[in-house]
Amino acid sequence: MTKRKRTPARPRVIPPARAEERIHQVHVYYGYGKGKTTSCIGLAVRAVGAGRKVDLVQFDKGYDGETEHYSERHVLRQLDRVRLHPTGCERMMPDGTFRFGAEPQDIQEARRGLEIARMLLRKGTQDLLILDEILAATVYGLLEREDVASLLDLYDGDRRCELVLTGHKVWDALVERVDLATEMRKVKHYYARGVPAREGIEF
Repeated sequence: MTKRKRTPARPRVIPPARAEERIHQVHVYYGYGKGKTTSCIGLAVRAVGAGRKVDLVQFDKGYDGETEHYSERHVLRQLDRVRLHPTGCERMMPDGTFRFGAEPQDIQEARRGLEIARMLLRKGTQDLLILDEILAATVYGLLEREDVASLLDLYDGDRRCELVLTGHKVWDALVERVDLATEMRKVKHYYARGVPAREGIEF
């Protein structure tokens, strides 16, 4: 008796979207593990590689025009299809210490970032909008949860682009609303051994 040849299993593929499904989605990358902004930058590069336009609004990551603390922005500024919107005040002091807290100027800068985001959601031409550290700005008192909710309300009225939010913490109502939530969980980190932040790796 001859054995029947097994039919090779068909590879699993992502099914095509149904017509009634929304094309653009909301992503959230959160947690205390390393990789949130790194993931966003990778997604931005992928979008540019596909011929798409990206707007990146960063909260509490300002730029004074002279001192650049984030190496990736040197490259992003050279990409025609990427527009950067850094907001936030300088937190590195001349003596090398870091300024913590939420002072009036920090809140004002966060509100400026919020208004940029609203403008882009209303009439921007971007295919991908990244709101980097907007959730951290909310946790640290620079913005309110209601500000994030109002952005999502505005977005749901016209999903003109893919939307990404990042930060350390989320809350139940936010997770319920978004389409994708990925947690970066710190399992192990070399910071615990005293390894400092390194240019080109952490910043």
